[in-house]
Amino acid sequence: MADTSLHAQSTHEEAKVVSGDSPTNPGPYATDVSPALTPVAVKAAMRKVGDWQVARVADTPGRSEWFGALYLGLLSAATTLHEPRYRDVVLNAAEHFNWELGPPKKTSADSQTIGQVYLQLNELKPDPHHLESMRAQFEELLQTPDDPAKPVWWYCDALFMAPPTWAGLAAQTHDPRYLTYLNREWQATDRLLWDPKDHLFIRDASYLDKRDKNGNKIFWSRGNGWDMAGLVDLLQQIPEKDPHRAFYTKRFQQMSASLARLQGKDGLWRSSLLDAADYPAPEVSGSAFYTYAMAWGLNHKLLKANVYGPVVERGWAGLTRQIYADGRLGNVQPGGSGPAVYPPGSSWIFGTGAFLLAGSEVAEWTERSPSAKK
Repeated sequence: MADTSLHAQSTHEEAKVVSGDSPTNPGPYATDVSPALTPVAVKAAMRKVGDWQVARVADTPGRSEWFGALYLGLLSAATTLHEPRYRDVVLNAAEHFNWELGPPKKTSADSQTIGQVYLQLNELKPDPHHLESMRAQFEELLQTPDDPAKPVWWYCDALFMAPPTWAGLAAQTHDPRYLTYLNREWQATDRLLWDPKDHLFIRDASYLDKRDKNGNKIFWSRGNGWDMAGLVDLLQQIPEKDPHRAFYTKRFQQMSASLARLQGKDGLWRSSLLDAADYPAPEVSGSAFYTYAMAWGLNHKLLKANVYGPVVERGWAGLTRQIYADGRLGNVQPGGSGPAVYPPGSSWIFGTGAFLLAGSEVAEWTERSPSAKK
């Protein structure tokens, strides 16, 4: 039986500094991190950031979408770095919450993010109990009619939070209803929020007619980062012969092309993708998700190496330059729903998760490359 008092306590803790902070004086930047695209250098940068973050969260489990992103990065890094204690942090959180999805409500995509974590852990050591609560909750959702006035996944972030969980559950249970549901809901969100000209997602319907002061449409960096990472995580779960796979692959390639053109000279992207002048600081969480997604695309032959290899190389180099001497990963925009301004030392757990995901794919890419120095 789950200990609800512990759950309430941990939910309260998630709002504290353990999830992130924005100090005015974060100290000096790291001098022992190299932007070199070699397996050794990439893994050293991952370990420095991962160790710093684990020290801050190991004793405070969470199951919000922020923690879900962090835990996915830690699981990936645990494999890449052969670091079981990263995985132990995630497993302890799953057991703490009795493998139950997060608050606030059953229909919330955010609450379903942690399901991806449970599914990855369950692959390592299958146990029907791990999926029992999730399956019961999703069964209710399958029986709930859609509201034609508002998609279930009404904001673009949701395409990272929920669909990979539904796809992963379909893969592990062999129940096709989960894929049917996710394809229907994904298409509803796509029809509302996909921009067919710029090949990016707006954050939600409130941004449909918004423009910046220069008349540009507003495309939020992390929002589109969630979407790129969500497409990757979805493509890793959907069967090769699934008739919908081509659609998701096309969206992934379209977004990659658009984002490659918007990359800054420092290898990173800005909080407002079309308005670098008003948001000159790099935005690391979106940039890390883009680097992760495009490196994955290179590793799986969905992107051309001669076009996207340099994008990934610049992206990873830019990310490593945001690491502080103690391992803090800076310039991560705090939680929000649109472009914002923040101090350079701003660091939040979802940014670390994205960075570790990126590092794992970049490390694999360097190991595949015949020119990489071991």
